Amino acid sequence: MAKDFEVSAVIPASPQDVYDAWLTSDAHTRMTGGAARVSSEVGGTFEAWDGYIEGKNLELGPGLRIVQAWRTTQFESKEPDSQIEVLFEPEGEGTLVKLRHTKLPAHGATYEQGWIDHYFEPMKRYFGS
Repeated sequence: MAKDFEVSAVIPASPQDVYDAWLTSDAHTRMTGGAARVSSEVGGTFEAWDGYIEGKNLELGPGLRIVQAWRTTQFESKEPDSQIEVLFEPEGEGTLVKLRHTKLPAHGATYEQGWIDHYFEPMKRYFGS
Protein backbone atom coordinates (compact mmCIF):
# COMPACT_ATOMS: atom_id res chain seq x y z
CA MET A 1 0.00 0.00 0.00
CA ALA A 2 1.38 3.41 -1.02
CA LYS A 3 2.21 5.97 1.67
CA ASP A 4 1.42 9.70 1.35
CA PHE A 5 2.13 12.72 3.55
CA GLU A 6 2.39 16.50 3.46
CA VAL A 7 4.88 18.77 5.21
CA SER A 8 5.21 22.54 5.09
CA ALA A 9 7.33 25.41 6.36
CA VAL A 10 7.64 29.15 5.93
CA ILE A 11 10.91 30.06 4.23
CA PRO A 12 12.24 33.66 4.49
CA ALA A 13 12.44 34.35 0.74
CA SER A 14 10.13 35.05 -2.18
CA PRO A 15 8.35 32.17 -3.94
CA GLN A 16 10.40 32.79 -7.10
CA ASP A 17 13.70 32.76 -5.17
CA VAL A 18 12.86 29.45 -3.45
CA TYR A 19 11.64 27.92 -6.74
CA ASP A 20 14.80 29.07 -8.56
CA ALA A 21 17.09 27.68 -5.84
CA TRP A 22 15.31 24.31 -5.97
CA LEU A 23 15.96 24.04 -9.71
CA THR A 24 19.53 25.41 -9.86
CA SER A 25 22.37 22.99 -9.19
CA ASP A 26 24.66 25.38 -7.27
CA ALA A 27 21.87 26.97 -5.23
CA HIS A 28 20.24 23.60 -4.44
CA THR A 29 23.63 22.34 -3.21
CA ARG A 30 24.19 25.41 -1.02
CA MET A 31 20.57 25.45 0.17
CA THR A 32 20.56 21.83 1.39
CA GLY A 33 24.22 21.08 2.04
CA GLY A 34 24.21 18.00 -0.26
CA ALA A 35 25.66 18.00 -3.77
CA ALA A 36 22.97 18.42 -6.43
CA ARG A 37 22.70 18.38 -10.22
CA VAL A 38 19.29 19.61 -11.29
CA SER A 39 17.47 20.63 -14.45
CA SER A 40 14.97 23.47 -14.73
CA GLU A 41 13.22 21.89 -17.74
CA VAL A 42 10.16 19.64 -17.87
CA GLY A 43 11.46 16.13 -18.55
CA GLY A 44 14.89 17.04 -17.17
CA THR A 45 16.49 14.82 -14.57
CA PHE A 46 17.98 15.62 -11.18
CA GLU A 47 20.20 14.15 -8.48
CA ALA A 48 20.44 15.51 -4.95
CA TRP A 49 22.21 14.71 -1.72
CA ASP A 50 25.30 13.29 -3.43
CA GLY A 51 23.24 10.95 -5.62
CA TYR A 52 21.04 9.60 -2.80
CA ILE A 53 17.96 11.18 -4.45
CA GLU A 54 17.17 11.11 -8.17
CA GLY A 55 14.23 11.71 -10.44
CA LYS A 56 12.66 13.73 -13.22
CA ASN A 57 10.72 16.98 -13.54
CA LEU A 58 7.14 16.20 -14.55
CA GLU A 59 5.50 19.64 -14.31
CA LEU A 60 6.92 23.10 -13.62
CA GLY A 61 5.07 26.33 -12.88
CA PRO A 62 7.76 29.00 -12.34
CA GLY A 63 7.51 30.46 -8.86
CA LEU A 64 4.40 28.39 -8.14
CA ARG A 65 4.79 24.63 -8.40
CA ILE A 66 7.20 21.74 -9.02
CA VAL A 67 6.07 18.15 -9.63
CA GLN A 68 8.78 15.49 -9.78
CA ALA A 69 9.14 11.72 -10.03
CA TRP A 70 11.33 10.96 -7.00
CA ARG A 71 13.26 8.05 -5.52
CA THR A 72 16.26 7.32 -3.31
CA THR A 73 18.90 4.64 -3.32
CA GLN A 74 16.79 2.90 -0.65
CA PHE A 75 14.07 2.09 -3.20
CA GLU A 76 14.26 -1.44 -4.54
CA SER A 77 14.65 -1.60 -8.32
CA LYS A 78 11.15 -3.09 -8.69
CA GLU A 79 9.55 -0.23 -6.72
CA PRO A 80 8.12 2.55 -8.89
CA ASP A 81 9.10 6.18 -8.42
CA SER A 82 7.19 8.17 -5.84
CA GLN A 83 6.03 11.70 -6.63
CA ILE A 84 6.50 15.06 -4.96
CA GLU A 85 4.47 18.19 -5.54
CA VAL A 86 5.99 21.37 -4.11
CA LEU A 87 3.81 24.48 -3.90
CA PHE A 88 5.17 27.98 -3.26
CA GLU A 89 2.71 30.49 -1.75
CA PRO A 90 3.50 34.02 -0.56
CA GLU A 91 3.14 34.37 3.21
CA GLY A 92 4.06 37.67 4.82
CA GLU A 93 7.69 38.43 4.02
CA GLY A 94 8.37 34.82 3.01
CA THR A 95 7.00 31.75 1.28
CA LEU A 96 4.86 28.92 2.56
CA VAL A 97 6.39 25.83 0.96
CA LYS A 98 3.99 22.86 0.95
CA LEU A 99 5.42 19.51 -0.08
CA ARG A 100 3.10 16.59 -0.77
CA HIS A 101 4.90 13.25 -1.17
CA THR A 102 2.78 10.46 -2.68
CA LYS A 103 3.07 6.92 -4.04
CA LEU A 104 5.78 5.97 -1.54
CA PRO A 105 6.63 2.33 -0.85
CA ALA A 106 5.93 0.90 2.62
CA HIS A 107 9.27 2.13 3.99
CA GLY A 108 8.51 5.68 2.77
CA ALA A 109 7.21 7.09 6.03
CA THR A 110 10.80 7.80 7.08
CA TYR A 111 11.08 10.50 4.42
CA GLU A 112 8.60 12.79 6.20
CA GLN A 113 11.11 13.79 8.87
CA GLY A 114 13.85 13.80 6.23
CA TRP A 115 12.16 16.66 4.36
CA ILE A 116 12.10 18.69 7.55
CA ASP A 117 15.66 17.90 8.66
CA HIS A 118 17.40 17.92 5.27
CA TYR A 119 15.37 20.48 3.31
CA PHE A 120 13.18 22.84 5.33
CA GLU A 121 15.56 23.53 8.24
CA PRO A 122 18.61 24.06 5.95
CA MET A 123 16.46 26.24 3.63
CA LYS A 124 15.49 28.47 6.55
CA ARG A 125 19.15 28.92 7.44
CA TYR A 126 20.23 29.47 3.81
CA PHE A 127 17.62 32.13 3.05
CA GLY A 128 17.75 33.63 6.55
CA SER A 129 21.46 34.47 6.40
